[in-house]
Amino acid sequence: MENAIREFALDLGVDDLGFAAADAYDNPKSYETTHFLPEAKSIIVLAFKVLSSCESPNWTAALNGYLDLAAFSRSASYRLARHLETRQGARVATIPWSYPFEFRHDRRGIADFSHRHAAIAAGLGTFGRHNLVVHPRFGTRVNFVSIITDLALAPSPRAEDCCSHCNLCVTSCPAGALDQEGRTDARKCMAHSLPYGLGGDIGFWSEFGSAGPEAQQALLGSDRFARMRQSTHLGNQYMCFNCMKSCPVGV
Repeated sequence: MENAIREFALDLGVDDLGFAAADAYDNPKSYETTHFLPEAKSIIVLAFKVLSSCESPNWTAALNGYLDLAAFSRSASYRLARHLETRQGARVATIPWSYPFEFRHDRRGIADFSHRHAAIAAGLGTFGRHNLVVHPRFGTRVNFVSIITDLALAPSPRAEDCCSHCNLCVTSCPAGALDQEGRTDARKCMAHSLPYGLGGDIGFWSEFGSAGPEAQQALLGSDRFARMRQSTHLGNQYMCFNCMKSCPVGV
């Protein structure tokens, strides 16, 4: 069954995939797989190579590469999940690459599910110094989506250490978010990479509310407001890819 699933996924354009037992998923900060599917037995993790356009010095081209990948990964995940249900009689829970996600006051900045930990459990790489997954072939230039299923699938072998330990990701991080090994300072990272996210939105309207009429008019006509409005319609807009671009693995 695993080979048939792999062939179907690769025919969809998925670049790689791996299988993990549901109880091999190990991330103490997120929910167990049964939170998403009570009958969970396995996780299928799909890997998608990031387009080289994401390393473009032009922000529009770089972001568009990610938006395209998000749309493609969602379609591929749905088609594989549908195939599992219709052909294998499986039950599934598809976990998106990014949004939608729930906001919880007791779990600020913590996702309900970690594709990184699922990818490692499925043999698709190991953690690098930047705390991203380093794939054996694609390096850090890869993203993942996961499908939790009640199918009992044979797990893929774990990958060996894929990180070159060159420390380039640390020295190239403009926010200093990777200074402490084994930890990413999410506040520093998000403030720099997601300036038009929820935090930026709150900051803008707080500033707007305390400004005078002329300053308010200037704020509404600013590039900052335009980008924030665009982010509302498109979803998260990342402005920094340094940790990915600096990684020499898979280049």
